[in-house]
Amino acid sequence: MKFILLMAMAALLCGRGALAQGPDATSLSQLQGAEREQRLVAGARREGEVSVFTSLVSEDMAALAAAFESRYGVKVKYWRAGSEKILQRAVTEARSNRFEVDVIETNGPELEAMHREKVLARAFSAHDADLLPAAIQPHREWVGLRLNLFVQAYNTSLVKAAELPRSYRDLLDPKWKGRLAIEAEDADWFAAVVKGLGEKPGLQLFNQIAATNGIGPRKGHTLLAGLVASGDVALALTLYNHNVERLKQKGAPIEWFTIQPAYARVNGIALARRVPHPHAAVLFYDFMLGPQGQAILQKANYVPTNLKLGHPVTRSPLQFIDPTIGLDEGARWEKQFRDLTSRRPQ
Repeated sequence: MKFILLMAMAALLCGRGALAQGPDATSLSQLQGAEREQRLVAGARREGEVSVFTSLVSEDMAALAAAFESRYGVKVKYWRAGSEKILQRAVTEARSNRFEVDVIETNGPELEAMHREKVLARAFSAHDADLLPAAIQPHREWVGLRLNLFVQAYNTSLVKAAELPRSYRDLLDPKWKGRLAIEAEDADWFAAVVKGLGEKPGLQLFNQIAATNGIGPRKGHTLLAGLVASGDVALALTLYNHNVERLKQKGAPIEWFTIQPAYARVNGIALARRVPHPHAAVLFYDFMLGPQGQAILQKANYVPTNLKLGHPVTRSPLQFIDPTIGLDEGARWEKQFRDLTSRRPQ
């Protein structure tokens, strides 16, 4: 009889816990109109904080966190790491039934991997209608937050604007021998460009460039931008425009241009499948995709995906790198890329 009573009490407590459990983040993200922000703000203030994994530069994430906290009175706790480490931690914690993160902001390919690992939740933003259509994934488990625009950059003391290549074929000119560099892990950019040129002729062209002039790999976009600014590299084939802009603002002799069509890698934002702070999670998700969060990103020289900000890049022809390239064809393209960048010019 005691055992039966204990079991009945346990069932009653579990039932009460289930009834007391609030709505999940997906259902909250489907709220409409004025009710949406009112309910999210009230719930977020009760929860008190939002937990974020991010690969944004620390100073930029700090600016976003400060603006969110000032506006809503909700604390932002964030952990900053590279995209690969974020993927590893998010998957490991989910498999261990540890649910400590609310929002994940990082590279598109890693977010796509999390989608496949069932780490993420479907979500809708109050600003979906204002976003670049290509930023919204069909499965809706992550959405493009900002674009890492791939650009070519040169040292203005070593290269004149009139000398710049207008096409990749122009890189066969002997004047570029020993003067070209590329970021060592941009195999997805390489795959996208080669496919755009036609895979067979594209591979043939890049192999000719490597054999004639060499394409030296450098690990890290920030490092490579610094090498261009210092004159150790004359022309870099893959940098992010924001890396160059920050150095230009400091007076460095560096400028960027694009060999058309320009390519962009989408960085996105997502809600974790089981979030500890559902109201705060959706509120922060909206904030990052809305005018205030996107304006902070634009001020930091990122390309926002919200069209209301009117960034000139979003009005120009732009190719998006398919985030599944690295997941489904990564090994093949990484080998091609390594072979290409390891070749020494004849």
